[in-house]
Amino acid sequence: MAFVHGWKDRALRLLTPLAAELVVARLECPAADVIKYIPPDPVRQLRRTEHPAQALAGELARRWAIPPGAALRRTRATEQQASLTLAGRRGNLRDAFDVRGAARGRVLLIDDVYTSGSTVHAAASALRRAGAARVDVVTFARAIR
Repeated sequence: MAFVHGWKDRALRLLTPLAAELVVARLECPAADVIKYIPPDPVRQLRRTEHPAQALAGELARRWAIPPGAALRRTRATEQQASLTLAGRRGNLRDAFDVRGAARGRVLLIDDVYTSGSTVHAAASALRRAGAARVDVVTFARAIR
């Protein structure tokens, strides 16, 4: 857990290559046409020098030779998810993502930590609405209560 907190909350970006190496060691290269990451909340992004999911997606794209796809973006600021119920998390992220351009083929969606699935579900829904045939998700860590 200290690894994830250091990487995510204390901006220890030197951990990104190690995080990518750990993912690559556990997974074969997924069949994907493009790679995307969960975009950060614009307000919280101002506090971080680099977004962990973006950095991880960049490392995985390089290692697996998967190009980036159409721009997935947040349409608005959202509350932090940690204190919300599952229903609250889903409501918080409703219509929080959209895609600039078309999302075609198989998309590999990258996030840093998977907690309830609300974030990846909302982002994957936006990608499917934009035309993605399939969306697979890879995260570095899974939060367990």
